Amino acid sequence: MSKDLVTIIITSFNKKKFIKKSIQSVLKQTYKKKEIIVYDDKSTDGSVDIIKKFKNINFFVNNEKKRISNPLNQLNAVIRCLKKSRGKYIFLLDGDDYFKKNKIEILIKYFNKYKNVNVIQDKPYLVYEKKILNLKEKKFFFSIWPSIYPTSCIAIRKSFFVEFIKFIEKEKFSNLEIDSRLVMYANLKKKLKILSSSYTFYNSDHSGISSNYKKFNINWWKKRNEAFDYLEYLYKKLDIKFNKGPDYFLTKILNLLI
Repeated sequence: MSKDLVTIIITSFNKKKFIKKSIQSVLKQTYKKKEIIVYDDKSTDGSVDIIKKFKNINFFVNNEKKRISNPLNQLNAVIRCLKKSRGKYIFLLDGDDYFKKNKIEILIKYFNKYKNVNVIQDKPYLVYEKKILNLKEKKFFFSIWPSIYPTSCIAIRKSFFVEFIKFIEKEKFSNLEIDSRLVMYANLKKKLKILSSSYTFYNSDHSGISSNYKKFNINWWKKRNEAFDYLEYLYKKLDIKFNKGPDYFLTKILNLLI
């Protein structure tokens, strides 16, 4: 087994109901050489008291002014934790999700075997009202990007993460989470691998970031419009020709009508 240090970044805001299980799922991993960084974004529900009871974790509380949206707050949290991380690999985890016991071990083996892969996504299980369901593949007609799963499904080589930071645009695209930005960038760089196996449990929390973006509602179309704008930005930065398809034009037209 690889002896490389792994950093798990857990970001949390008002996740009192879930944060204990989330941290425990990392502490109980079969892969032992790891550091855990927990970042709390000014929670008001008492979850900080739960986090403080854990030993062998690095815990930080946001003392800065929060951004204009939850996706930008999360983006800021991950960037700040990345600067404090020491691991060769970074695993992201939201405070209401949790890992299978062997997730890190399996994905590190994959990284070691496939040196050209810098970002791995696994397809999560959906946890809904104590039921565990298989999440359907996220595909949209005429789509020009790959399936993008929740932040907790992402593992990344730190060196590639540092490279990506230059393209992250952390003060723009207020509806666009870090998972969308990172996966689009990795896909364009041909450094992305999406696994068909599931090692992450994604909690369908009605207070979470994604709860505002129900499929086909107004916010969902606004977010999709921002995703195309960000994708265009990446194509331009990477000097790649951007071919606008039916999905692009449909999204733009609907956003003009909203």
